[in-house]
Amino acid sequence: MNIKITGVGSYIPDTVEKNESFHNHEFLNADGSTINAPNEVIVEKFKAITGIAERRYAKSHHNSSDLGFFAAEKAIEDANIDPETIDYIIVAHNFGDVKHNTIQSDMLPSLATRIKHSLGIKNPKCVAFDILFGCPGWIEGVIHAKAFIQSGMAKRCLVIGTETLSRVVDKHDRDSMIFSDGAGATIIEATEEEGGILAYESASYTYDEAYYLYFGNSNNPELNQDTRYIKMDGRKIYEFALVNVPKAMKTCLDNSGYGINDVKKVFIHQANEKMDEAILKRFYRQYKTKIPEHIMPMSIQTLGNSSVATVPTLFDLVKNNKLENHSLSKGDIVMFASVGAGMNINAIVYKY
Repeated sequence: MNIKITGVGSYIPDTVEKNESFHNHEFLNADGSTINAPNEVIVEKFKAITGIAERRYAKSHHNSSDLGFFAAEKAIEDANIDPETIDYIIVAHNFGDVKHNTIQSDMLPSLATRIKHSLGIKNPKCVAFDILFGCPGWIEGVIHAKAFIQSGMAKRCLVIGTETLSRVVDKHDRDSMIFSDGAGATIIEATEEEGGILAYESASYTYDEAYYLYFGNSNNPELNQDTRYIKMDGRKIYEFALVNVPKAMKTCLDNSGYGINDVKKVFIHQANEKMDEAILKRFYRQYKTKIPEHIMPMSIQTLGNSSVATVPTLFDLVKNNKLENHSLSKGDIVMFASVGAGMNINAIVYKY
């Protein structure tokens, strides 16, 4: 028995928010002081570091659970299955449903429950629940699905990553330009076909690193100080990721039985272009080998960082030949890897 991704789907919102739209923002330092630079320079420096030129925002009447539902429909169709045969629905997110122009997160009922309801699944044996694991949430959901199937608790799972980060950003914080909205979904099931999940690695670093990402006040002290926004210590996250993600990837690959020269694609969480490039460089440096051309597909330039949605969305784009110079062939060895709030990291080696 092998455990494979038999269906994949994503939902990329239509609304495009270009960097130019931030030229009129009032960006402030964390202490509320004015940044001594024009917005055009701030935005230009931001793009040079992150690679982001534009990002996608959800329509005002759509919430995270809606985006997850749209992606799930596509994954179910791609797998050509009856949704009533799904044993588990696992939904990774960070903030639940945050309605447009509101400040309250809504997670009652769970997003998984809402998506199951929207899919019209009647089977009560289809168990729906959410996981909070930061940006690596979708990969962790896949690891959970593998465990359920391997233990005999399930035969088929739907794993979704969905987020609307645009609704929890502080418009006075330069980091607000990083975040975006989107959803990706996959069907994971037991199959006699060759391939599937070969190895995984997962870890939570919390002793010193727990609050590198957190919910904090606006940079504008005049705003309501009871309202919280997504905040991060970008330098510490960058340094943490460069040390720990390549190590986790190496452990995962070494446990898979395959070598570095077998890897055809590396799907890394789209957090920051420069950071992802540095992670890849350090990963290959451990094997004292050069990085192959077109090994790491990237979507952050046009889609931004949609947290739990970036990896499944990226996988869907490549699977469907929607990214130039990137495609997949049967038997390809690929890797999934992510890092995020917690601080959590994980990786999977997968035979396509």
